[in-house]
Amino acid sequence: MTLKGLTSRLVDATAYAAVRGIVSVIQVLPMDMGDHLCRALATLLTGPMPIRERTISETLDKIYPTVGPEDARRLTLAMWHHLMLMVCEIAWAQRRLHRSNWTEHVSFRGNREMLQASFSPRASVLVSGHFGNFEIGSYTLGLMGLKTLAIARNLDNIYLHRWVERFRGAKGQRLVDKNGCAPIVEQFMQEGGTLSLLADQHAGDKGLWVDFCGVPASCHKALALFSLANVAPMLAVYTRRVDGRPMQFESALMDMVDPGVVDAEGNPPPECESVETLTGWYNRQLERIIDLSPEQYWWLHRRWRTPSPRVAKRLAKKREATAQLRAAG
Repeated sequence: MTLKGLTSRLVDATAYAAVRGIVSVIQVLPMDMGDHLCRALATLLTGPMPIRERTISETLDKIYPTVGPEDARRLTLAMWHHLMLMVCEIAWAQRRLHRSNWTEHVSFRGNREMLQASFSPRASVLVSGHFGNFEIGSYTLGLMGLKTLAIARNLDNIYLHRWVERFRGAKGQRLVDKNGCAPIVEQFMQEGGTLSLLADQHAGDKGLWVDFCGVPASCHKALALFSLANVAPMLAVYTRRVDGRPMQFESALMDMVDPGVVDAEGNPPPECESVETLTGWYNRQLERIIDLSPEQYWWLHRRWRTPSPRVAKRLAKKREATAQLRAAG
């Protein structure tokens, strides 16, 4: 190993040790003390030590153009409190969330339909977003015996990556790197597996641009293709904190669409007619989910980006054509 490689490994190991030390402290904190600490950190990150202030401000201006500065600040403060508390909850889960007590922390809504689809011999696709505590949602499904596959980019720090893999895999979730994952996902789906995806990742100019919260956003086509190509039900799900209390969650199915259910003429549901219609469908479900608790969405996440002039021109033509159709109807 070269000196540069050795130095890099040493830096990674130091960062890993620091993170594990912080997590160890969090794990022994009482939940009320952890909550107070998170509120203090949120105040710092909103005011004296702002992080991603410009990104958050620009995003809220796009999505909530009529919201005043004070309301935007309150939403930002609540978001940071949620994010800090989310970190604590992930750390607490390993010690405080088990098969014997998960019902004390998580309540389900629409669980019958969700579990029927997930545990059936057919493949299924669970879509969610950077909302609520999606890590706890996956962890709870693992506690219930559901094995899932998630696609994610490998962390640059190999030690942190292995640790995150151990946490996510402890209850049955398997991680696969997004680069070169197609054969693995295809085999998994053919075996009737459940794919768990965060559906609000930016896909660049080559993605499929659809309106998300009223603003164009680029979406990966693969999410809809996974469902349509495998005739797999797509379920829009979420796990959110309720009543602002640490380690108290509602895990729910917002809606489900099944390309395998056809009408008398053999046609699938309108939402499943194409990649574009299915992509639009799950984005609308994510909008509904965010509306439940806007402070639990990652507004610092760069979901909405400016398209290239070529893409912007195409989107303008599409909006004009849609407006003409509506006027004619």
